[in-house]
Amino acid sequence: MSDASRFSANEPATGYLFQCRYALLASLRRLSESDDDFTVSIETLDDVVFERQGQPAELLQLKHHVKHAANLSDASVDLWKTLRIWCEGYSQGLIELDSIHYLITTSSASPGSAASYLMVEGRSVDSAVGRLLQTARTSQNDKNIPAYHAFLALADDSREDLISRIFVFDGSPNILALFEGLKREVRWAVSSRHRDSFVQRLEGWWFRRVVVHLVAKGHGILSQEIDAEVHDLREQFKEDNLPIDVLDLGIEHNAFLNEQFVHQLRLIDVGNPRIRIAIREYFRAFEQRSRWVREDLLHIGELDKYERRLVEEWEILFEQMREELGEDAAEEKKKQAARALYKWIESEANFPIRPRCGEPFVTRGTYHILANGPEPRVGWHPDFLARVKALLGAEANK
Repeated sequence: MSDASRFSANEPATGYLFQCRYALLASLRRLSESDDDFTVSIETLDDVVFERQGQPAELLQLKHHVKHAANLSDASVDLWKTLRIWCEGYSQGLIELDSIHYLITTSSASPGSAASYLMVEGRSVDSAVGRLLQTARTSQNDKNIPAYHAFLALADDSREDLISRIFVFDGSPNILALFEGLKREVRWAVSSRHRDSFVQRLEGWWFRRVVVHLVAKGHGILSQEIDAEVHDLREQFKEDNLPIDVLDLGIEHNAFLNEQFVHQLRLIDVGNPRIRIAIREYFRAFEQRSRWVREDLLHIGELDKYERRLVEEWEILFEQMREELGEDAAEEKKKQAARALYKWIESEANFPIRPRCGEPFVTRGTYHILANGPEPRVGWHPDFLARVKALLGAEANK
């Protein structure tokens, strides 16, 4: 085995992601099955905990294997690690006596094993307890010794009561297959062609929310929060709307300083702080539009139609400005009028690409996209076309 594989964090990292993804899937299922409110917590009493009325009602232990499908034999490390957590929590009073426990694993339970007797079908608590007791008393597996001790330390009635509340679900879908499960759970909320995009955004919100939950180490995530996010996304994916994404705004502004839309702003003496804002709006709009296109969220020709509308709206004010200036206006007057036109772009122009998709940065950023390139379709200075061509010619002759 190479050093890279020995010290790889792939398996633990995948396990944590599996845990988070499964928690979301389980939450969506509970939302669809019942109107009762619940709270879901991760990495508290267990991998995933569902609370109702402030009490832990369901505790989930999740086991994910990437490279090999482990077998849930009677001496399985996965099985006994889980039992140790529940036995110690039970004996210390950390786990409610009426809580239900689930072991959910990508592994398979051996026929006739203790785990197989704790599944829904063919269930036999007495058989499971008997096999576990025999294993705890005779097994030589050193890794399981602390778990054996915790199990044997329980009183007979407590041990049987705990095991009666354990359910094993083996052969669970792996982390990739869970994504398909999420798509099935939201099929009522969005059309089939957009389910991937819907789930990607829902998961993006979910992972951010889980991070806040883990850092805060306080209350769990409310079912009402999940329900509200699903509802909000559903509205964004309707025909008269488009999803607006949380985009990475770690922009390297210097990388945009030679773009034509920036030169156009410098041409009319716009200050550096406003240029930085323009770069931010350009970047956000470019990234958002690109994502819409990649995910096939736009109708054929919709972006062209939107840009054409923006050009027509700009053209009215631009020609008014040129007419009011006349042919012999001084350069400073031209710049002053151009800054007034650009101010309209910054603070007033807001033309939704769809009736309910009215984020102003889409309009402002698209105007900067239209003002960019060697043949800009909009500009602010009355002579912007000639000035851009002259600038490009000067750069070509350097």
